[in-house]
Amino acid sequence: MRTITALLSWNCLLGLSLAACPYANPNPAALKARSDEETGASNNFLDQFEEDDSNGFLTSDVGGPIADQASLKAGIRGSTLLEDFIFRQKIQHFDHERVPERAVHARGAGAFGTFVSYDDFSNLTAASFLSAKGKETPMFVRFSTVAGSRGSADTARDVHGFATRFYTDEGNFDIVGNNIPVFFIQDAIQFPDLIHSVKPSPDNEIPQAATAHDSAWDFFSSQPSTLHTLFWAMAGSGIPRSYRHMDGFGVHTFRFVKDDGSTKLIKWHWKTMQGKASLVWEEAQVLAGKNADFHRQDLFDAIESGNGPSWELNVQVVDEDKALAFGFDLLDPTKIIPEELAPLQPLGVMTLNANPTNYFAETEQIMFQPGHIVRGIDFTEDPLLQGRIFSYLDTQLNRHGGPNFEQLPINKPRIPIHNNNRDGAGQNIIHKNKFAYTPNTLNGGFPAQANQTTGRGFFTAPKRAASGNLVRELSPTFDDHWTQARLFFNSITPVEQQFLINAIRFEASHVTSKAVKENVLAQLNKVSNDVAKRVALALNLAAPEPDPTFYHDNVTAGISIFNGTLPTIKTLRVGVLASTKSDSSLTQAASLKDRLSKDGLVVVVVGETLADGIDQTYSSADATGFDGVVVAEGAEGLFEAKTVSPLYPNGRPAQILLDGYRWGKPVGALGTAGAALQSAGVPSTPGVYSNATDVESFVTVFEKGLAQFKFTDRFPLDS
Repeated sequence: MRTITALLSWNCLLGLSLAACPYANPNPAALKARSDEETGASNNFLDQFEEDDSNGFLTSDVGGPIADQASLKAGIRGSTLLEDFIFRQKIQHFDHERVPERAVHARGAGAFGTFVSYDDFSNLTAASFLSAKGKETPMFVRFSTVAGSRGSADTARDVHGFATRFYTDEGNFDIVGNNIPVFFIQDAIQFPDLIHSVKPSPDNEIPQAATAHDSAWDFFSSQPSTLHTLFWAMAGSGIPRSYRHMDGFGVHTFRFVKDDGSTKLIKWHWKTMQGKASLVWEEAQVLAGKNADFHRQDLFDAIESGNGPSWELNVQVVDEDKALAFGFDLLDPTKIIPEELAPLQPLGVMTLNANPTNYFAETEQIMFQPGHIVRGIDFTEDPLLQGRIFSYLDTQLNRHGGPNFEQLPINKPRIPIHNNNRDGAGQNIIHKNKFAYTPNTLNGGFPAQANQTTGRGFFTAPKRAASGNLVRELSPTFDDHWTQARLFFNSITPVEQQFLINAIRFEASHVTSKAVKENVLAQLNKVSNDVAKRVALALNLAAPEPDPTFYHDNVTAGISIFNGTLPTIKTLRVGVLASTKSDSSLTQAASLKDRLSKDGLVVVVVGETLADGIDQTYSSADATGFDGVVVAEGAEGLFEAKTVSPLYPNGRPAQILLDGYRWGKPVGALGTAGAALQSAGVPSTPGVYSNATDVESFVTVFEKGLAQFKFTDRFPLDS
């Protein structure tokens, strides 16, 4: 069949037979229309620039027919080949779509820090930054959202970028990852398709930084490899409380290489030492309007206060011959290795301790690349990683406008650089060596070519090999898209499961195409009939019959967010609601602020006006600004229905209290202020504190509630 198809295609391309063209339309009217187009016959001059994709086959930019759903590889599990011009053309076109903003990860915030190695790990890797106990390495980290523009809101539901740069003593090393350990697609050639589907519609640039629309869910439901990542994003990982309260992952499988050339497969994990926490969807939506910069402000303020966040770097280590031993392929970036199969091994800790001096020069101009590796670390044949190695370099060339972006201060390695690269836009180095070629004798042979013994300079595992027939397809070991999505769903709490269901209901309800909605249900049904039925109910569609091929009851650790308490409450924000008309209220608010601040909490006293002791007015305050809310004694009158003031929107004090309760936050009142809870309609349930009459007793129980962060029993579950 392939031989016949190829012959037909050649006949078509050579013009020998119109009937041999599988993508040609022999309809006379269509041929006439094409003839008119070629001769310029049109009632509208712009028609000649239009392209109609309503039929026909995929082609390259110069018209050659292509099948581009997999990149060209050396063997079914081999590396992507540089000769794959179709892949390179597609990725390069995508990389250059937007100038100069990042095509993805445009919205972000960054900070400097230090990594400290726990030990000498030369038994695992030759990487220098892991070669000694207590060894320190300077770092820069950039957090981000993926889909939105620079002008979008921090709290949009999205995968979040978690890119880390180590300025090691043997060169720059970047772990360019996300806060979700898996990705939507398995082959980099599909990346433009993914991003085109989730970006705003090209005809009206709507919606911004959102996937609740037809094209996104058309792609998700047509490309089932997206399901695993989609489940993570629809749950709490899509709307983290802050950058500080999320984990980070390298996503791909990499290699550790020892000095003797032996290798192990590894996956990178950054584990937050602040604890994982997420927002509630409505809370995230309100925050997007109230404070679009919430996450970047939180990070900046935490570092400025001396409470910079920390993450522990861990790896999962697997023998090379175990790549297919776990029932899935470790080269597949849509899969995790359950911790029960490969425990996390801690390597060191990163602490962020300094904010940028200039956002543009540092946070905006830092240019990460998965290709920034150092001796002791190597790639694998993961087809998504293979494409990213090319794409990120190409993107940075586009954003900087030339090849010398590595010379920018934020990108420059902290060690001397010696090579024969010359000139180009943005060249800042004045090269003394007139003999910029290798080999040479006129410059004494320098810069000399390094090797493992003299220059400590190998970049690839010496035993890596690639062989096999050239294929444009993914390995069959990548075919299961549903088992791990179900593993994720099984491993989160019932409340998180409900949040995931609610998120899919919200997003799918914005889809106008019935066919897409039915396709969504069909894919969900392969993960769980229960999930499909619950989503179908909200969409008023018939639920499909169970499709149990991939159903199982397995669970794994480390997935849930609402499962435990935060290890630290420092820098969490507490709103103390007071009244400037009551001296006792102001006095107690000041006492609460003093006591809570001693434990590292950020306390904001809210009142009618900016009188002494008041940090924020009710007119500008909102429950989204606080992780917990307290009413000071003497302010209870503000919560009565009859109390109306032109100083703030009607009912605002009660709204702050009630929203805090509805979004699962700890709330409370001291003494007579307990009446405020009743006036606002806050019931007496766990996480509501109103029995204490003195500040010390109240703080003791309230801080335990802050550590729990969200009281999930307040959220209704499907019956």
